[in-house]
Amino acid sequence: MRKWRWVAGVALGGVALSIAVPLVAGRAPTSLLPPGFGDEPPPPPKPATQPAPSSTQPPKPGLQLDLSDLAPPGALPPDADNAAASEELTPEELAAEQQKYDLPPGASRSLDKVGPLVEAAGGLPHNAFGSTSGEYLAILLRETKAPLASRWGSILLRRALLSSSDTPRGINGADWAAERAWMLVRMGEADAARSLVQSVDADQYSKRLYAVAMQAYLASADPVGLCSIQQGGASSSQSPSWRMAEAICASFAAEQGRASAILNQTERKGDVTGIDYRLTEKIIGAGANARRSVKIEWDGVSQLTAWRYGLAMAANVDIPAPLMAQAGSHVLAWQARAPMLAPFARLRGVEAAARLGVFSSAALVDFYSGLQGQEELPDGMADRLDYLRDAYAGVDGDDRLEGMRSLWSAGNGWDLLNLLSISRAAAALPVMEINGADASRLIAAMLSAGYDASALRWASASEALSEADGTDGWAMLAVGAPRMAVRIDAGRLKDYAEDGPRGRMALAALAGLGRIGGQSLRDANEDAAIDLAPRTRWARAIGAAASRGERGTVAILAAVGMQTRSWGEMSAAHLYHIVAALHRVGLDPEARMIAAEAIMRS
Repeated sequence: MRKWRWVAGVALGGVALSIAVPLVAGRAPTSLLPPGFGDEPPPPPKPATQPAPSSTQPPKPGLQLDLSDLAPPGALPPDADNAAASEELTPEELAAEQQKYDLPPGASRSLDKVGPLVEAAGGLPHNAFGSTSGEYLAILLRETKAPLASRWGSILLRRALLSSSDTPRGINGADWAAERAWMLVRMGEADAARSLVQSVDADQYSKRLYAVAMQAYLASADPVGLCSIQQGGASSSQSPSWRMAEAICASFAAEQGRASAILNQTERKGDVTGIDYRLTEKIIGAGANARRSVKIEWDGVSQLTAWRYGLAMAANVDIPAPLMAQAGSHVLAWQARAPMLAPFARLRGVEAAARLGVFSSAALVDFYSGLQGQEELPDGMADRLDYLRDAYAGVDGDDRLEGMRSLWSAGNGWDLLNLLSISRAAAALPVMEINGADASRLIAAMLSAGYDASALRWASASEALSEADGTDGWAMLAVGAPRMAVRIDAGRLKDYAEDGPRGRMALAALAGLGRIGGQSLRDANEDAAIDLAPRTRWARAIGAAASRGERGTVAILAAVGMQTRSWGEMSAAHLYHIVAALHRVGLDPEARMIAAEAIMRS
C-alpha cells in the first residue's frame, strides 16, 4: 500500500516591517505597532508581462508584502559602536576578530540554491524554474491570494517553495527566499516559512528577507528566534519592532538590566504603548532571572496583528475570540503548532491546518486520539471520537464500516475533515459487498489523503460503482487511480457532465490526464461544452511552462489558477489546464489527486 507521504506530510517544523501584516484577509496592511511608525507605501507597479490568471480572477490579496518604504542601501547611518571598534583595531586585529565569528571557508551557504527540501527527500529538481524570470515569479507569488481552494494544490506549492532549487535569473537569492517564505506564511505554513528563512545565512539577508523573517518567526510563535538576526535586522530598518526584539533577546541572555533599560526607553519615547508594550513586557518576564509579572487585558484592541499574535501565543495568552474570528483560516493553521497551547485550545487550528494541507490526515487522527479522555469537549466531539474509534478498531470490516457510516450520517459525509479522518481506516478496509454511496465515500476518503493504491482495489466492486450513487466513486477512480482501473464510458461521462459540476470536473480532468480523447472526448463534451483551448494569458503561460518542463513554474502557475475561496468557484476549464500541465511535466500523482479532489469537493 503506497501513500504519498512525501507530499502530504505535516509541514516542516523577523528587519521588521514598519508596515505590519494584519491577520484579516482582504484588509490593507496596517502598522505592526500603534500609530506613528510610517505611512503605508503605495503598492509596486505591476509589470505588463504578468499573465492574467483568468478573466474572473479574484481581487488582490489583502496580505501583501511591500518594502518600498525601506531606505535604499547605504542610506542608513552606520552602527556607532562598530565604527568605534573599527577605529581602535588595526586591519590585522580586525580580521582576527571577524574570524572568530565568521563561518569557516566553505561552510557558508550559497544564494544560488536556497531551500531545505532536497530532491532525494521529495523536493523538485534543481532546475525546477528553468529560464523563467525570478522577478516574474516573485510577482506571481506576491499577487496570489492565499489560502488556495485546493488542499493538494497547496501541498504541491509548499513542496515547490521549499525545494532546494536554483535561484531564478534576475533576482537576488535572499529576496527569492523572502518571496517564497512570505507565500508560505499566507498559506498557513508558519513552520515551513521559518525553515526556509533559516536556510539563508544571516550575513546574506536582504532587507526584504529580514522583514519576512520577522513575520515567519511571529507566525510560528517564536519571537526568541529573532535573536539570531536581530542585529542585522535593526541595522536595516528603523522600526521600533527590532528595538523591542533586542529587549526580548537581552532578557533571554540573562541581561535583565539591559532589557529593562531598552523597554523603559522605548516607553518614554512613546514608540510602543498599550497591548504591544504589555505583551513585549510579558515575554521579557519569561527570560532568565526576570522579575516581571504582567497581566494582559485586550480591552480596546480592535485588530490582531502579527506582533500581537506571535507574542500572545509564545506567552500562552488567550486571544479573545472576536479577534481570532477576524483572522483567516491561515492564522488558525499557525495556531495548530503553537507550542504553549493545550490540545483543546488547538482544536480549531488543527482542523483548519488539515483542511489547508498543512497537517496530514495521519496528524489529524493522531491529534483526535489525544483528545480521548478530555473532560471538556465541544458538542458532538465525544460521539465523533467514538465513531472514529469504531472505524479504526472495530472487530471486523462490517463493524469498521458501520463506524464510518455513523460518522457520515452525523454530518456532511463529503466534508473534507470527515474524509481525512477516516482515510487510513478506509485504506485498510477489505473489499466487500457495499452499495454505491458507501463505495463513493470510501474512495473519496482514500484519495483525500493520497491512498491511491488502496483505492485501486475497489475497482473490482463493479456492481456498486455501476449504481447511480456509485458514479462519483467511478469518476474519482477514473482520474485518481495510478493506472486505468475502470472503463470510461463516453455516454456515462456525458450524462455525468450534464448532471452538475462534479461531472464537468471529471470530464476536464480525464482530458487533462490524457485518459480520454478524440471522438470519445468530443461525444462526452457535446452538451457540457467545456472550452479546452488556452483562451487566457494564464492558460497560455502554464502551457508554455509545461512545454519547457519547468515543474516549479507550473506549480506556481497552478496555484495562481486555484486562488478561489471554494471549489464551487473553480471552472472546469481551469482544472483542465492545471491537470494537463502537471501531467506533462511528470507531476502525475499531484495531477491525479487534484483531479479527484475537484470531484469530491465540487
